[in-house]
Amino acid sequence: MASLVAYDDSGSEAEPEPAGRLSAADQVEDTSDVVTPHGQDFASGVLDRTEVGALPTEHGSREDPAGRRLPLVRLWGSDPGARPARRLQWPRMEPEVTVPTSEPSHPSLWTSHAPAGHMPLAAARFKQVKLSWGVYDSPEPSLGAQTKSEAPGKNGSSLQRKRHEDCVIPYTPKRLRQMQTSNPGTGESKDVEAQGPSVGRAPAPLCVAPGVSEFIQPYLDSQYKETMIPKSVLFCLRGHRGPVNSVQWCPVFSKSHMLLSVSMDKTFKVWNAVDSGRCLQTYFLHHEAVRAAQWSPCGQRILSGGFDFALHLTDLETGTQLFSAQSDFRITTLKFHPKDHSLFVCGGFSSEIKAWDIRTGKVVRSYKATIQQTLDILFLQEGSEFLSSTDASSRDSADRTIIAWDFRSSAKISNQIFHERYTCPSLTLHPREPVFLAQTNGNYLALFSAVWPYRMSRRRRYEGHKVEGYSVGCECSPDGDLLVTGSADGRVLLYSFRTASRARTLPGHAQACVGTTFHPVLPSVLATCSWEGDIKIWH
Repeated sequence: MASLVAYDDSGSEAEPEPAGRLSAADQVEDTSDVVTPHGQDFASGVLDRTEVGALPTEHGSREDPAGRRLPLVRLWGSDPGARPARRLQWPRMEPEVTVPTSEPSHPSLWTSHAPAGHMPLAAARFKQVKLSWGVYDSPEPSLGAQTKSEAPGKNGSSLQRKRHEDCVIPYTPKRLRQMQTSNPGTGESKDVEAQGPSVGRAPAPLCVAPGVSEFIQPYLDSQYKETMIPKSVLFCLRGHRGPVNSVQWCPVFSKSHMLLSVSMDKTFKVWNAVDSGRCLQTYFLHHEAVRAAQWSPCGQRILSGGFDFALHLTDLETGTQLFSAQSDFRITTLKFHPKDHSLFVCGGFSSEIKAWDIRTGKVVRSYKATIQQTLDILFLQEGSEFLSSTDASSRDSADRTIIAWDFRSSAKISNQIFHERYTCPSLTLHPREPVFLAQTNGNYLALFSAVWPYRMSRRRRYEGHKVEGYSVGCECSPDGDLLVTGSADGRVLLYSFRTASRARTLPGHAQACVGTTFHPVLPSVLATCSWEGDIKIWH
């Protein structure tokens, strides 16, 4: 029998191969009990276009260019055991695009730099249907494959029987498929990268118990004494679909059972991480990855900023946005002013750091430097000065790696604080001594004086963990005796602040541990987060 070669216009770009499961006999296994996305049900192998090159006619047969009629191809019969061979399967090129109603979309910014609104057709989300070998549900008709519709009330099974027999779908050229995805008249959306179900809508009020946690209540009337080293995992919180950038306990002691987590999956969550380990609320306010979020000092609001250039201040009790603004750069860090809580400072992929006023919704100050990106911000001297860590270190010079700024005048106080050629992804302040620590890509923590001229200690250095380009966070315990940091290999390391010796190593996560924080009230509780998307509460 003569074979025809199907038209191929893919050029240098290879067509995606539909995935599936094949048995040893090169046949598709029965997956009738598996929920399969619509458009990916039986296309488990790559179709040999030289085998099936002719298109089916209306009567279920095929013809070649010479006019010879080819016999009808039946892929399977009523017997479930008659499964289709691999070479007779035709991959669907036009899956049905549907907008989910319950789950947010998967994040893609850290794996792809495609602009917003651009996404391959094969990566669109599909409608979940249950596959049955007896009934085949064909996709909706398009420009390249049109089917006859039957009026409701007629015999609807005849069309299914015809599709049951003639289920070889004609090939749609790639150029035509691209035109259909970009043309709004075809019924498909231009922006196939749909956001979460609540993007653009005010989130629901946070469901918080009116009383104080029974675990925290005994510690509220006494002074914090000594931090005990955690040994085991209390909760493992899973709910994010992307890397978790940071975690932070609520700064109000009576509400410190709440934990804020910020993720690259375009969301941030609030958890009850002390009593139940339950997620209290998920916020879908951003269209791209959320890189930074901060509790307000009153514990009733959350300020968030992401890679979509957006800034939002959300009230937890009402679920409304008290402040929304659009920055001119992707945001990677933001901090509230320690005295004037209506002011905050944010930085990101820009040579500028900007201070915003929530009351007016405008930028009140700009801090300009010859840098590429701001990695972290730390306030000193009760808000009169602040530090910024950048990625401006080079092979010949390390100036501008850590810059000290005067908050009111926007002037540089010093840009020669750190003299080693390493980037510092995070900064933390000691709670009781005038010193701060900087996480470095040299796989150590450096200790600095928090007053001018900000000298670095040459005698005390905290080593043993790995950074390897991750934004690994570090923090001091509330009493200042312990120092905790994550590691690129997933470990959690605790050091003695006085001696710089390692106190304990916890085998925390399977991937890089990028966030660690001590509980402000409970003396033995620690929260950590990782690049794989999970959060662990230690005690």
